[in-house]
Amino acid sequence: MSLNRQEKAVVIEEVSAQVAQAQSIVIAEYRGLDVASVTVLRKTARESGVYLRVLKNSLARRAVAGTAFEPLAEQLSGPLIYGISADPVAPAKVLATFAKTNDKLVIKGGSLPGSLLSQAGVQALASLPSREELLAKLLGTMQAPIAQFARTLNEVPTKFARGLAAVRDQKEKAEA
Repeated sequence: MSLNRQEKAVVIEEVSAQVAQAQSIVIAEYRGLDVASVTVLRKTARESGVYLRVLKNSLARRAVAGTAFEPLAEQLSGPLIYGISADPVAPAKVLATFAKTNDKLVIKGGSLPGSLLSQAGVQALASLPSREELLAKLLGTMQAPIAQFARTLNEVPTKFARGLAAVRDQKEKAEA
């Protein structure tokens, strides 16, 4: 079913809005992928905050025109699914993880603002930890000295209490 001009304009506007907020776009060929698999992929993408869309390449070219992702227009050929996200790592992770379990999804490339990514570049991007994981590691690193200091401060009264308990036990044994 083909879209009329108004419907195409709406699609371009919707995708352009996503691209304007995006930090990365990943494209993959989905030739031969069944509906159940695509549904699972869409669910995973939604949970990860990735906007996933299948659309005509000509509409995608118009959506990225005039943005930092314009160099991506060179790679748009064949049946493609587009993963767009404000998290630079999320689309690469979602599509690469899904491609590992389903050989019919082939990652073609991607783009970060102003630069193109090859298939290997997308795989490398997918291996990076997400923003949340990095923040969690940073927070853990920052809290470690404070937590150790708190345990050290707590150890002084604990040792004192153990010492009193040992003296009490010795006196009870001596009396008995």
